Amino acid sequence: MTTSDSRVRQDIPTPDAAIEILMAGNDRFVAGSTLDHDHKTTREALAGVQRPIAIVLRCADSRTSPELIFDQGIGDLFVCAVAGNVPTSELVASMEYAILALGTPLIVVMGHSSCGAVTAAIKTIAENTSLPGALPNLISQITPAVREIEDISAETALSEAIEINVRNGVERLPDMSEIIHEAVDAGRVKIIGGVYDLASGRFQRTS
Repeated sequence: MTTSDSRVRQDIPTPDAAIEILMAGNDRFVAGSTLDHDHKTTREALAGVQRPIAIVLRCADSRTSPELIFDQGIGDLFVCAVAGNVPTSELVASMEYAILALGTPLIVVMGHSSCGAVTAAIKTIAENTSLPGALPNLISQITPAVREIEDISAETALSEAIEINVRNGVERLPDMSEIIHEAVDAGRVKIIGGVYDLASGRFQRTS
């Protein structure tokens, strides 16, 4: 375990620099050489301010904590979570806040292997069934990814649907928000997508 410098970032990085920071952090996580974050010092320093370097739209799965996956500390990531990592209007509004108020330069749409929400979407289509409660509202936002697959019975169907669902999220965000669209067009914000592998710990960019 490497010791961090416990320094609170004074400047927001560029979108490309933010990507490099996250990918380097993921390399450390995979290698088991994560930083020794001084949470007490950082917590106290950030009590009145936050400067997250990235917005992460991730699945609510308990195994997909971006702070761990990218080896970041308190205040580094602005996390929006929902099963299936789909951009709901409420989450998009949160992203708009991070862009406008905090100057966050990067949006990461992160899917993950063995996603239960995507698995459920495949099952509802394959078996022509529905789910109880509010789940159909959520699953309906994932089914477009499933319908793009030629053979949903194939062994690769789940991994394909997970990647397509991430791609759809990346593509939908600028269409759902003029604020995000303008920030991307101006070069202030980048949107990338990728899939986190639960077994290896590796975040693999797909866009």
